[in-house]
Amino acid sequence: MEFIKTELPGVVIVAPDVHRDGRGYFFESYNARKYRAGGILPAFVQDNESSSGRGTLRGLHGQRTKPQGKLVRVISGEVFDVAVDVRRGSPTFGKWFGTVLSGENFRQLYIPPDFLHGFCVLSAQARFAYKVTDFYDSQDEYGVLFNDPELAVAWPVREPRLSERDQKFPLLAEVRGLLPQYRGP
Repeated sequence: MEFIKTELPGVVIVAPDVHRDGRGYFFESYNARKYRAGGILPAFVQDNESSSGRGTLRGLHGQRTKPQGKLVRVISGEVFDVAVDVRRGSPTFGKWFGTVLSGENFRQLYIPPDFLHGFCVLSAQARFAYKVTDFYDSQDEYGVLFNDPELAVAWPVREPRLSERDQKFPLLAEVRGLLPQYRGP
């Protein structure tokens, strides 16, 4: 299992060891000891799964007072997954990292608490699964408009399918005072 650091501190790509043979494959999708050794320390309390069609974009989502660290992966299909550092005072504030996750590459992405998260579907259909470090609270959720020019995320879809809520998210500048404070590395 390989833990690949990205240019955003705390955002980590996990490349599991996949064992294949004529019957199919096997891999550990989570092992607390190995993840701790790889720098992913928090305990996960909830698992979620979604299914979406090509061009669907979900995000950019965050939680105000109960931030969730997320360990995300794709069971089938392919997505472009994005983490955005929105911690006020962070040296990487406003920077984003994106990577392709798929049912074929088995990679996972860890997004720390206080980061925004979003993804768009590149395949006909994608099943997306993730573990979170705090329980979901719909009253605590907020978001930033996916195409905010200040963030300039290079989404690989031209006309994404968005929920009504995601279409109406504000720009980063409009929620800056509500964003979490950077607490150091």
